[in-house]
Amino acid sequence: MKKKRIVIKVGSGVITEANNIAKERMLSLVTLIAEFKKTNEVILVTSGAVSAGYTALQLDRKRDISKKVLASVGQPILMTNYKRMFDIFDINISQILLTEEDFDSRVHTVIFQQIIETTLANGILPIVNENDISTTEDQLFGDNDQLASHITHYTNSDLLVLLSDIDGYYDDNPSKNPDAKIIKEVHSIDAAKLMEDHTPNNKFATGGIVTKLKAAQYLMNRNRQMFLCSGYDLSTIKDYVLDGVHEKGSLFSRL
Repeated sequence: MKKKRIVIKVGSGVITEANNIAKERMLSLVTLIAEFKKTNEVILVTSGAVSAGYTALQLDRKRDISKKVLASVGQPILMTNYKRMFDIFDINISQILLTEEDFDSRVHTVIFQQIIETTLANGILPIVNENDISTTEDQLFGDNDQLASHITHYTNSDLLVLLSDIDGYYDDNPSKNPDAKIIKEVHSIDAAKLMEDHTPNNKFATGGIVTKLKAAQYLMNRNRQMFLCSGYDLSTIKDYVLDGVHEKGSLFSRL
C-alpha cells in the first residue's frame, strides 16, 4: 500500500513558552511524528527560530535586523533540540530553508522537490523553515502557514496539518463570543475573511487565523486538504490520521 504523505506545520506558540523551548510539547510532537512515520511519509514545517533565539538574546523583534539576528541565533537552538529528540527514535533529520522565490523559479523548485524526494526515500525527516536571515521582505512568505501550503502542493502531499494555538476554525471569534462553535468541515471560505488583518495570539507569531485561511484556500483551489487543530493536545490529529476519527479540529476540503 502506498504511504500517504503528510506535511505537519507547528507554530511558535506551541514550540516555545515563557521565553523557553517547550521541551515536553516538542517531545510529544516528535513522538507523534515517529509514530506517523511507521505508516506515512512526513515533512515537518516548523516555526520557532525567532522565539528560540529570544531565549538566548533579548532583542526587539519588531526591528527587522533584530528579527534576523534572533533567527540566526535561534535556528541552531531549535534544530539541536529536534535532533536530540529524534535521536531517541533513531530518526535522522535534514534542515531545509526556503523562501517564496524557491517556488517561483522552475530550477529552484525542482531542486527543492528532488531534495525532499531523496530525503524521504532514505527515511530521513525533512524539517523546513523560512530562510528569513539573509533575505529581503519581498522574498519571504512572511508566515509558515503560507510556506507549508506551498510545500504541501509542490511535494504532492495528501494533507497539510496545522498544529496551532487555536483548536479549529470557529463560526465566530471565540475570544469574544463564548457560544462560538468549531466548524468541523469547511468547503468554502468567504473572500472577506481572507482580507482581514492578521491577528496572531503569540508575540512571536506572524499569522493568526487569516494566514491559516489563506493556506487552506490555496490548497482547496488545488484539490488538496488541510486540517487545523490544537498543537497542545495532539490526540485530535493522532485520532484523525491513524484512525480516521474526526471529533475535533477543522478539515478544509472541496466537496
